[in-house]
Amino acid sequence: MDVTDRKILAALQKDGRLTVTELAEKVGLSVSPCHRRLRALEKSGAIAGYRAHLDHATLGFTFEALVFVTMHSADRDTLAAFEGAVVEVPHVLQAQRLFGDPDFLLRVIARDLPDFQRLYDERLSALPGVRRLTSTLVMKSVVEDAPLPL
Repeated sequence: MDVTDRKILAALQKDGRLTVTELAEKVGLSVSPCHRRLRALEKSGAIAGYRAHLDHATLGFTFEALVFVTMHSADRDTLAAFEGAVVEVPHVLQAQRLFGDPDFLLRVIARDLPDFQRLYDERLSALPGVRRLTSTLVMKSVVEDAPLPL
């Protein structure tokens, strides 16, 4: 990966809807070499996909919490069962396994506090292997979906 590839990636992080012509113009290439580089970046996995960034508040999801999960056990089967189940909860935007205690950090979104309480009681606390959940409410997002520092 060279400087031009990094320019392509940086431009696409800002606007994934650029046409190849627009992208080529932004990075100083003609269309054919830009298109070849773009396909190579996609094939290599450097570009994992394209999607729309949705505004959660506009869509009615105004409540966000960070949920720390402590497991009963850290054996392979328990962790695999938890990880397999947590991906099925659509309100979980991110799930990260951590070193130490707690075992996982979940970024969870809901419409409001009662919606979060239902989710917490009915889905999150029922996930396999969960011993304890601890929640912290998000007051304000300061940095969100920042581009990678290329």
